[in-house]
Amino acid sequence: METKIKNEKDNIVSITITIPAKEADSAYNTASLKISQHININGFRKGKAPKSVVERHVGVDRIQQEALEILLPKYINQAIFDNKLDVITQPALTDYKFENGKDVEVTIQVETRPEFELSAYKDLNLKAEIAPEDKEAFSKALDGYLTQHSSLELVLDRPSKETDIVVFDFDGTCNGEAIQGGSAKGYSLDLAHSNFIPGFAEQLIGHNIKDEFDIQVTFPADYHDEKLKGQNATFAIKLNEIKERVLPELTDEFVKKVSRFSTVDELKADIKDYIEHQRESMKKSGAEEAIFKSLSDNTKVDVPQGMIDREVSLLKNEYQQRLSYQGMEWDKFVEAQGGEDKLNETLAKDAQTRIKNSLIIDKIAKAENISVEQSDFTTKLSQLSSAYGIAPDQMVKQFGNNPSFLSTLSQQIINDKVRDFLVENNKFDYIEVESKKVEA
Repeated sequence: METKIKNEKDNIVSITITIPAKEADSAYNTASLKISQHININGFRKGKAPKSVVERHVGVDRIQQEALEILLPKYINQAIFDNKLDVITQPALTDYKFENGKDVEVTIQVETRPEFELSAYKDLNLKAEIAPEDKEAFSKALDGYLTQHSSLELVLDRPSKETDIVVFDFDGTCNGEAIQGGSAKGYSLDLAHSNFIPGFAEQLIGHNIKDEFDIQVTFPADYHDEKLKGQNATFAIKLNEIKERVLPELTDEFVKKVSRFSTVDELKADIKDYIEHQRESMKKSGAEEAIFKSLSDNTKVDVPQGMIDREVSLLKNEYQQRLSYQGMEWDKFVEAQGGEDKLNETLAKDAQTRIKNSLIIDKIAKAENISVEQSDFTTKLSQLSSAYGIAPDQMVKQFGNNPSFLSTLSQQIINDKVRDFLVENNKFDYIEVESKKVEA
């Protein structure tokens, strides 16, 4: 076998492979026999027609194409291995010359991983931004736990207050017209945690059962409905019920009844452990963000357009699936992002960042001999089975023979191990920044 390598633009490599005539003829004969076993030829049983008859029946080109399918996997893999090519796409056959009795010449194209020099990634001193520590986190968590097990009691002898749950009817109008979807009967709203437009919940405070009244609100300038953006609206309200949330008394008996703990102290210790774990996770995320920013800023990688285009396509699919689960329409999402061109521009930037980080991770993994062990798969599958509520053995049965799933899982494991390595091998000065808010 002979090979010739030609570097094209955008990390595309053309490989011309010469296959000896003897092996090509052998594959041609095998292909002819294989085809004869799947076609009907008058006067012959399947698989018994001579090669010359099969050639007349299906054509030499068809047999040659079948022969190439037999030959190419072996020769392409050997050519990639011999030339130490770091291939990231499936090989594509671009040309071939096949004459029976002569050497066969085929040309394929593959896309290779971009070459680049990795900047320093160990023994760095970096500043990592994190959200300020919430001094009230423990009390909020404990209150949340009690709220989760609270009861609601009807209130008959006082007006509504900001901590109540109210049940009411409402009809909304804007510029004299009924608001589409702006009316309901028996709607229940937690006044302390309202997701209504600003000013709505506040105006339900201080009213009694059976009160009927109007409230005035202004829709936000960035409201999703164009007709309502920045518009004033009136809602006619009828208050049907007021409910007060009654928290249980925090005692050992209560804790035993609703949890796996036996005492209040055990519950409080668990909450503290959880908060500390969350804080450590936040610090780790901040450290990862800092190290990858340093690596990205100091590492030059020319990402080929083909890689960006493929990643943009993947990002679009991810967005579409997520929006579908949320019941949102893709067209409206595109419009909210400023149109197709603006969205593609944003996705292209995100794609370039993801690709660059992925290339950096792979290069560090090779430099540090970070690999995937069987125990890593076991741990990861256990985590996934817990997250999706599927028994580990069922996970193995369902996905164990899926090459795509195993490849994705392997890459996730490498990513995690490299990130852990980077956090462990660098020093971080954690700086609390107000803008680093964590979404609830």
